[in-house]
Amino acid sequence: MAGQAESSGFLRHVRACHNAALPGGRLPFSIGATPVGWVRPALADALAAWPQVVRRDDAVLLEDAAALPAIARALATAGHYRWRSEAFDVRATPDGPVLAVLDRGAIPSFGVVAVGVHVNGLVRRPGGLHVWIARRAANKLLDPGKLDHITAGGVPSGLTPEQTLAKEAEEEAAIPLALSSQARRVATIGYAMERPEGLRRDLLHCYDLDLPPDFCPSALDGEVEAFELWPVDRVLQTVHDTDDFKFNVNLVLIDLFLRLGLTAGAEAASLRAALDAP
Repeated sequence: MAGQAESSGFLRHVRACHNAALPGGRLPFSIGATPVGWVRPALADALAAWPQVVRRDDAVLLEDAAALPAIARALATAGHYRWRSEAFDVRATPDGPVLAVLDRGAIPSFGVVAVGVHVNGLVRRPGGLHVWIARRAANKLLDPGKLDHITAGGVPSGLTPEQTLAKEAEEEAAIPLALSSQARRVATIGYAMERPEGLRRDLLHCYDLDLPPDFCPSALDGEVEAFELWPVDRVLQTVHDTDDFKFNVNLVLIDLFLRLGLTAGAEAASLRAALDAP
């Protein structure tokens, strides 16, 4: 398959997820003296209504981190973004201390980093490697109907990536802990992307999970419309030729193709460099 994968096919997905040029008209948003995100001037002006916020010409500072959940809720009620009722931790660096919590719906508007997990569900058959593919439900808030991993999700406040993987695997695909605990972390992918919902600064922890040939996932929480088991060549061709997969799923699958040696030479080097770009 190496000859089929042209840079124009795969690199467009990587470039699409790295399309944010910061600050991009935004102001840095800090908790105390620690920068954690970026906000548009309109949101900065709205934040200035709270006494815990200092609105400067060149920055926005939140002096009391404990006030952020209430502020974020009020801004959602005012129509700045949609409330998701799921708290995420706010950190300055991926391994740094938790500085505050923020609802998932507010994260793109505040431009803070969100952490997620994505799982390649792999089945090794005599005829070759296969990958479980999910189709997102038509009523999903973001990217309805797009193709997705067997399980994926954002890491909520208080959970580790591994705990989130186990939780999402059970809820989304009925994968028991005895299986999901065998997942291997294989990569971490970050990007900054302008999206309709705002600035996505995501950090994805990617896992490979070998599943038994007789295992069949089933949707328990309604987030997935259907599952299909595809030969890896079909997955590769679909990523290369279409936009059928959810935007960030493409990146995780491209990393899988690279690790499997399905792209080679200068193309593989270009893709790896693009994926690893800060």
